[in-house]
Amino acid sequence: MNARETRGDVVTSYKNAQTRTVTADGVTFAYRDLGPRTGMPIIFITHLAAVLDNWDPRVVDGIAAKHRVITFDLRGVGATTGKTPKTIEEMARDSVTFIRALGFEKVDVLSFSMGGMIAQVIAQTDPQLIRRLILAGTGPAGGEGIKNVTRISHYDTLRALLTFQDVKQFLFFTRTPNGIRAGKQFLARLKERTQDRDKAIALKSYFSQLKAIHRWGLARPQDLSVIKIPVLVANGDDDRMVPTSNTYDMDRRLPNSELVIYPDGGHGGIFQYHEQFVPTALEFFGRP
Repeated sequence: MNARETRGDVVTSYKNAQTRTVTADGVTFAYRDLGPRTGMPIIFITHLAAVLDNWDPRVVDGIAAKHRVITFDLRGVGATTGKTPKTIEEMARDSVTFIRALGFEKVDVLSFSMGGMIAQVIAQTDPQLIRRLILAGTGPAGGEGIKNVTRISHYDTLRALLTFQDVKQFLFFTRTPNGIRAGKQFLARLKERTQDRDKAIALKSYFSQLKAIHRWGLARPQDLSVIKIPVLVANGDDDRMVPTSNTYDMDRRLPNSELVIYPDGGHGGIFQYHEQFVPTALEFFGRP
């Protein structure tokens, strides 16, 4: 571990962040905690099938340079115990349980994909808990095409198996030369951590999450005007997993939102354009 990766006893590099646990309501949550201990902590809420090692270290490290960042495994996923819920609402309750177990009364949130669905629920059920929120690569309840996530995931999993590639290359990135190159770079970054890696999601948990997303896609639209906090809505311009039209829709319906769309970007636009996204996120979270 070099000087750039620690400041005093503060870890600033995700690949070196220790995996910790906290137990609440009968669930032992696995999490990683890095960055300075001053200011508002930022909770990262993750995507379908993701474990701790699925966060792009460039995004985590970039934001942890200025803020305390905490990532965690959802219930029944990776190193967290319990049974994976089949609704987004239950995942939101679990996330609130985790946040409060760490002793936080107010946090900022960076959410991606399924995590953005979870964060929308938290912002409505526990409005005092979140100060500022980033919704990336996600969509509202009943949003366009969200009910198709299961079909698209199965199709791209088959494509990945037949071509000996990681499914995220298809799901997260465009099929242009730029998108394919960005996908390969992203997947290489996910392998930078070589010790104390998390275990992959179990198939049963993966299918439970797919069911939760499907139900979200079929749900009645929610009144997003009740979410008064500042929200940054971000995506690539060609998200085939959660269509980009949902990002524009949320921006229109949220009363205090800002919109960022990355060109030739897919579902993982914030990872593809991490060099642009991180300064944007830092500026957004840095406001009083």
